Amino acid sequence: MTKKVKVAIVGYGNIGRYTLQALQTAPDFEIVGLVRRDAKSEQPAELAGYPVVEHIEDLGAVDVAILATPSRKVEETAIPILQKGIATVDSFDIHTDIVGLRRRLNQVAKDANTVAVISAGWDPGTDSVVRTLLQAMAPKGLTYTNFGPGMSMGHTVAVKAIDGVKAALSMTIPVGTSLHRRMVYVELKEGADFRAVEAAIKSDPYFVHDETHVQQVPCVQDVIDMGHGVNLTRKGVSGITQNQLFEFNMKINNPALTAQILVGAARAALRQQPGCYTLPEIPVIDLLSGDREQLIAQLV
Repeated sequence: MTKKVKVAIVGYGNIGRYTLQALQTAPDFEIVGLVRRDAKSEQPAELAGYPVVEHIEDLGAVDVAILATPSRKVEETAIPILQKGIATVDSFDIHTDIVGLRRRLNQVAKDANTVAVISAGWDPGTDSVVRTLLQAMAPKGLTYTNFGPGMSMGHTVAVKAIDGVKAALSMTIPVGTSLHRRMVYVELKEGADFRAVEAAIKSDPYFVHDETHVQQVPCVQDVIDMGHGVNLTRKGVSGITQNQLFEFNMKINNPALTAQILVGAARAALRQQPGCYTLPEIPVIDLLSGDREQLIAQLV
C-alpha cells in the first residue's frame, strides 16, 4: 500500500474549510491536523477528531502544509514552515508580487531542501496554465482575462482588514478586454466613518487600478454569494496564420475550486526538485492522484 502524504492545514477560514473537504475525499492524503491562532478555544464540529494546534511542530511529522491564509500573510507564514523542511502550498493572489515572492521563497526552499508552490488557486493558478497553453497555440496575439461576475476572495479579505469594517463582500464585474469594475459592500462597526472606509478601500493596492464603487449595507450576509467565473479569450497567430481564436469559460464556487487546486498542488509539490514554483512550471499530470501510465492512457 502506498504511503499517504501527511498534510496540515494552516488557517481555517473559507479556504481552510473547503480544503478540509477536498482532502477528506483525496485517497492519497492523511490529515494530521490544523494550525490556528485560536487553537485553545472551542472548535467547529467538523474538526472533531483532528488535532488543532497553534504551532505546526506540535503536529509531529508533516510532509506538506496547505496555507489557507490571506495573501498578505503568506510569506511570513511560509518561511518558518519551509525552514523546518516542510513543503508549502498557497493561493497567493497579488499578481504584481508573484515574481518577487517566487524569488524570495525559492532560496528559502532550496536552503531547506524542500518545495514551495505559490499562487496555486484558479487565478493565479489554473487560469495561468490555460493562458500559457493558449500562448503556445498562438505565440503572437492578445489574451484577455475577464473575471466574474462574482465574489473575489482576495479583495474581500483585503476589505475586511480595513479599520471600521465588520463584514464585507467584493464583487468583480467584467467590463471587457481584461477591465473590471469592483462593487464593494461593507457592513461597518459601530461608530465607523463610511467616507474614511471608502477612501481606504479605493487606495488599497487590490483596488487602486480598477473602477471601484463602495456601498454600505446593513448586513453583508444578506448579499453574499461565493459564485465566480472567468472568460479567457486569445486571438492570435499560429506560425503565419492569422485569426486563430480560442476561448475558455467556467462558472464556479470560488473557495471550493481554490481548495481543490491547493490539494492537487500539495500532491505535486512532493514530486518537484527543491525550490519555489508556480503552476505553469509544474507538469499538470503531477496534480492528479493515480498511476501515471493509467492517467496517460485515459487523458492523452
